[in-house]
Amino acid sequence: MFSVTEMRTFEMFSMPHIVFLVLFVIISSFLILFRERLKPLQSLIKWSLFSILVLSEISMQIWLVVTDQWEIGTLPLHLCSVSTIILIYLFLKPSKYAFYFVFFTGFIPPILSMVTPDLFYQFPHYRFLKYFLHHAAISWSVIYFIVFEGYRVPRKAIWTTFLALNVIALPMFFINLLLDTNFFYLANPTETKTILSFFGTGVMYYLNLELAALSVLLITYIPMGLLLRKERGRVYY
Repeated sequence: MFSVTEMRTFEMFSMPHIVFLVLFVIISSFLILFRERLKPLQSLIKWSLFSILVLSEISMQIWLVVTDQWEIGTLPLHLCSVSTIILIYLFLKPSKYAFYFVFFTGFIPPILSMVTPDLFYQFPHYRFLKYFLHHAAISWSVIYFIVFEGYRVPRKAIWTTFLALNVIALPMFFINLLLDTNFFYLANPTETKTILSFFGTGVMYYLNLELAALSVLLITYIPMGLLLRKERGRVYY
Protein backbone atom coordinates (compact mmCIF):
# COMPACT_ATOMS: atom_id res chain seq x y z
CA MET A 1 0.00 0.00 0.00
CA PHE A 2 2.94 2.35 0.62
CA SER A 3 5.46 0.79 -1.73
CA VAL A 4 7.20 2.93 -4.33
CA THR A 5 7.53 0.18 -6.93
CA GLU A 6 4.31 -1.80 -6.50
CA MET A 7 0.77 -1.09 -7.74
CA ARG A 8 1.94 1.32 -10.47
CA THR A 9 -0.89 0.17 -12.70
CA PHE A 10 -3.30 3.12 -12.74
CA GLU A 11 -5.62 3.18 -15.73
CA MET A 12 -7.76 6.19 -16.52
CA PHE A 13 -11.47 5.44 -16.18
CA SER A 14 -10.78 2.05 -14.65
CA MET A 15 -13.41 0.82 -12.19
CA PRO A 16 -11.77 2.37 -9.07
CA HIS A 17 -11.36 5.66 -10.92
CA ILE A 18 -15.00 5.74 -12.03
CA VAL A 19 -16.27 4.68 -8.60
CA PHE A 20 -14.43 7.52 -6.92
CA LEU A 21 -15.69 10.07 -9.44
CA VAL A 22 -19.26 8.88 -8.84
CA LEU A 23 -18.77 9.07 -5.07
CA PHE A 24 -17.42 12.59 -5.44
CA VAL A 25 -20.52 13.68 -7.37
CA ILE A 26 -22.86 12.00 -4.85
CA ILE A 27 -21.19 13.58 -1.81
CA SER A 28 -21.00 16.99 -3.48
CA SER A 29 -24.70 16.83 -4.34
CA PHE A 30 -25.52 15.67 -0.82
CA LEU A 31 -23.71 18.67 0.72
CA ILE A 32 -25.71 21.04 -1.48
CA LEU A 33 -29.15 19.43 -1.55
CA PHE A 34 -29.30 18.50 2.13
CA ARG A 35 -27.50 21.58 3.47
CA GLU A 36 -30.34 22.50 5.85
CA ARG A 37 -30.46 19.02 7.39
CA LEU A 38 -26.67 19.02 7.67
CA LYS A 39 -26.55 22.33 9.57
CA PRO A 40 -26.32 20.60 12.98
CA LEU A 41 -23.23 18.76 11.65
CA GLN A 42 -21.56 21.89 10.30
CA SER A 43 -18.74 21.85 12.86
CA LEU A 44 -18.04 18.17 12.19
CA ILE A 45 -17.96 18.76 8.42
CA LYS A 46 -15.72 21.80 8.83
CA TRP A 47 -13.06 20.14 10.93
CA SER A 48 -13.23 16.90 8.98
CA LEU A 49 -12.39 18.78 5.78
CA PHE A 50 -9.71 20.75 7.60
CA SER A 51 -8.16 17.52 8.89
CA ILE A 52 -8.17 15.87 5.46
CA LEU A 53 -6.40 18.85 3.91
CA VAL A 54 -3.75 19.06 6.64
CA LEU A 55 -3.13 15.32 6.77
CA SER A 56 -2.95 15.08 2.99
CA GLU A 57 -0.14 17.60 2.73
CA ILE A 58 1.76 16.36 5.78
CA SER A 59 1.43 12.64 4.99
CA MET A 60 2.61 13.24 1.43
CA GLN A 61 5.81 14.90 2.59
CA ILE A 62 6.39 12.13 5.16
CA TRP A 63 5.86 9.41 2.52
CA LEU A 64 8.30 11.11 0.16
CA VAL A 65 10.95 11.40 2.88
CA VAL A 66 10.49 7.86 4.20
CA THR A 67 10.64 6.37 0.69
CA ASP A 68 13.70 8.49 -0.17
CA GLN A 69 11.88 10.35 -2.95
CA TRP A 70 11.78 13.85 -1.53
CA GLU A 71 13.31 16.56 -3.67
CA ILE A 72 12.87 20.30 -4.10
CA GLY A 73 10.28 19.74 -6.81
CA THR A 74 7.97 17.94 -4.36
CA LEU A 75 7.44 21.03 -2.21
CA PRO A 76 3.71 21.91 -1.95
CA LEU A 77 3.85 24.70 -4.52
CA HIS A 78 1.52 23.36 -7.18
CA LEU A 79 -1.85 25.06 -7.62
CA CYS A 80 -3.81 22.47 -5.64
CA SER A 81 -1.35 22.71 -2.74
CA VAL A 82 -1.55 26.50 -2.81
CA SER A 83 -5.35 26.20 -2.75
CA THR A 84 -5.05 23.76 0.16
CA ILE A 85 -2.93 26.19 2.19
CA ILE A 86 -5.39 29.02 1.55
CA LEU A 87 -8.34 26.82 2.55
CA ILE A 88 -6.58 25.76 5.76
CA TYR A 89 -6.08 29.45 6.52
CA LEU A 90 -9.77 30.14 5.77
CA PHE A 91 -10.90 27.43 8.16
CA LEU A 92 -8.94 29.20 10.88
CA LYS A 93 -9.54 32.84 9.93
CA PRO A 94 -12.34 34.21 7.71
CA SER A 95 -11.25 36.23 4.67
CA LYS A 96 -13.50 37.08 1.74
CA TYR A 97 -10.54 38.06 -0.44
CA ALA A 98 -8.76 34.76 0.17
CA PHE A 99 -11.99 32.98 -0.71
CA TYR A 100 -12.34 34.92 -3.96
CA PHE A 101 -9.05 33.42 -5.12
CA VAL A 102 -9.61 29.87 -3.84
CA PHE A 103 -13.14 29.78 -5.23
CA PHE A 104 -11.67 29.83 -8.75
CA THR A 105 -8.58 27.71 -8.07
CA GLY A 106 -10.10 25.21 -5.66
CA PHE A 107 -13.31 24.10 -7.36
CA ILE A 108 -12.99 23.13 -11.05
CA PRO A 109 -9.17 22.61 -11.20
CA PRO A 110 -9.23 19.79 -8.61
CA ILE A 111 -12.18 18.20 -10.43
CA LEU A 112 -10.27 18.30 -13.71
CA SER A 113 -7.32 16.77 -11.87
CA MET A 114 -9.53 13.91 -10.72
CA VAL A 115 -10.97 13.31 -14.17
CA THR A 116 -7.51 13.22 -15.80
CA PRO A 117 -5.21 12.46 -12.86
CA ASP A 118 -1.44 12.82 -12.88
CA LEU A 119 -1.09 9.46 -11.15
CA PHE A 120 0.69 6.14 -11.54
CA TYR A 121 -0.63 4.18 -8.55
CA GLN A 122 -3.83 2.13 -8.51
CA PHE A 123 -6.34 1.56 -5.70
CA PRO A 124 -5.78 0.87 -2.81
CA HIS A 125 -2.28 2.37 -2.83
CA TYR A 126 -1.71 5.31 -0.48
CA ARG A 127 -1.00 7.65 -3.41
CA PHE A 128 -4.31 6.77 -5.08
CA LEU A 129 -6.32 7.32 -1.90
CA LYS A 130 -4.45 10.49 -0.99
CA TYR A 131 -4.70 11.94 -4.49
CA PHE A 132 -8.45 11.57 -4.87
CA LEU A 133 -9.42 12.29 -1.27
CA HIS A 134 -7.19 15.37 -1.21
CA HIS A 135 -8.50 16.84 -4.47
CA ALA A 136 -12.09 16.01 -3.53
CA ALA A 137 -11.67 17.69 -0.15
CA ILE A 138 -10.45 20.88 -1.84
CA SER A 139 -13.64 21.12 -3.91
CA TRP A 140 -15.83 20.06 -0.98
CA SER A 141 -14.24 22.81 1.12
CA VAL A 142 -15.18 25.43 -1.47
CA ILE A 143 -18.73 24.07 -1.45
CA TYR A 144 -18.70 24.15 2.37
CA PHE A 145 -17.77 27.84 2.51
CA ILE A 146 -20.51 28.74 0.03
CA VAL A 147 -23.26 26.56 1.48
CA PHE A 148 -22.56 26.69 5.22
CA GLU A 149 -20.69 29.96 5.78
CA GLY A 150 -22.38 32.08 3.14
CA TYR A 151 -19.36 33.19 1.14
CA ARG A 152 -20.16 34.88 -2.17
CA VAL A 153 -17.93 36.09 -4.99
CA PRO A 154 -18.40 39.27 -7.09
CA ARG A 155 -17.96 39.11 -10.86
CA LYS A 156 -14.94 41.42 -10.78
CA ALA A 157 -13.07 38.69 -8.88
CA ILE A 158 -12.75 36.82 -12.19
CA TRP A 159 -10.28 39.42 -13.43
CA THR A 160 -8.47 40.01 -10.15
CA THR A 161 -7.94 36.25 -9.82
CA PHE A 162 -6.71 35.98 -13.41
CA LEU A 163 -4.26 38.80 -12.70
CA ALA A 164 -3.20 37.19 -9.40
CA LEU A 165 -2.54 33.86 -11.12
CA ASN A 166 -0.29 35.56 -13.65
CA VAL A 167 1.52 37.49 -10.92
CA ILE A 168 2.16 34.21 -9.07
CA ALA A 169 3.10 32.35 -12.25
CA LEU A 170 5.85 34.80 -13.19
CA PRO A 171 8.20 34.08 -10.25
CA MET A 172 7.21 30.40 -10.45
CA PHE A 173 8.46 30.35 -14.04
CA PHE A 174 11.89 31.59 -13.01
CA ILE A 175 11.97 29.31 -9.95
CA ASN A 176 11.36 26.38 -12.30
CA LEU A 177 14.24 27.52 -14.50
CA LEU A 178 16.54 27.96 -11.52
CA LEU A 179 15.68 24.75 -9.67
CA ASP A 180 14.70 22.55 -12.63
CA THR A 181 11.22 22.06 -11.15
CA ASN A 182 7.75 22.14 -12.68
CA PHE A 183 5.59 24.07 -10.24
CA PHE A 184 2.21 25.09 -11.68
CA TYR A 185 3.21 22.85 -14.63
CA LEU A 186 4.81 25.90 -16.23
CA ALA A 187 7.93 24.07 -17.41
CA ASN A 188 6.06 21.30 -19.24
CA PRO A 189 2.86 19.21 -19.03
CA THR A 190 2.35 16.42 -16.51
CA GLU A 191 4.29 13.15 -16.77
CA THR A 192 1.12 11.17 -17.35
CA LYS A 193 -1.44 11.96 -20.05
CA THR A 194 -3.79 14.65 -18.76
CA ILE A 195 -5.63 17.57 -20.32
CA LEU A 196 -2.34 19.51 -20.30
CA SER A 197 -0.90 16.97 -22.72
CA PHE A 198 -3.02 18.53 -25.48
CA PHE A 199 -1.74 22.10 -24.94
CA GLY A 200 1.20 21.80 -27.33
CA THR A 201 4.73 23.04 -26.65
CA GLY A 202 6.67 26.28 -26.46
CA VAL A 203 4.73 29.51 -26.85
CA MET A 204 1.57 27.63 -27.82
CA TYR A 205 1.66 25.75 -24.48
CA TYR A 206 1.68 29.01 -22.50
CA LEU A 207 -0.99 30.58 -24.71
CA ASN A 208 -3.23 27.57 -24.17
CA LEU A 209 -2.55 27.72 -20.42
CA GLU A 210 -3.72 31.33 -20.37
CA LEU A 211 -6.82 30.58 -22.45
CA ALA A 212 -7.64 27.53 -20.33
CA ALA A 213 -7.20 29.50 -17.09
CA LEU A 214 -9.51 32.28 -18.28
CA SER A 215 -12.07 29.75 -19.54
CA VAL A 216 -12.07 27.92 -16.21
CA LEU A 217 -12.54 31.20 -14.33
CA LEU A 218 -15.49 32.20 -16.50
CA ILE A 219 -17.14 28.77 -16.32
CA THR A 220 -16.57 28.53 -12.56
CA TYR A 221 -18.40 31.81 -12.05
CA ILE A 222 -21.57 30.76 -13.86
CA PRO A 223 -23.24 28.96 -10.91
CA MET A 224 -22.12 31.73 -8.53
CA GLY A 225 -23.63 34.36 -10.83
CA LEU A 226 -26.90 32.40 -11.01
CA LEU A 227 -26.93 32.02 -7.24
CA LEU A 228 -26.42 35.73 -6.68
CA ARG A 229 -29.12 36.58 -9.22
CA LYS A 230 -31.53 34.26 -7.42
CA GLU A 231 -30.68 35.69 -4.00
CA ARG A 232 -30.67 39.36 -4.93
CA GLY A 233 -32.79 39.55 -8.02
CA ARG A 234 -29.91 40.99 -10.06
CA VAL A 235 -26.36 40.19 -11.13
CA TYR A 236 -23.86 41.19 -8.47
CA TYR A 237 -20.96 43.28 -9.76
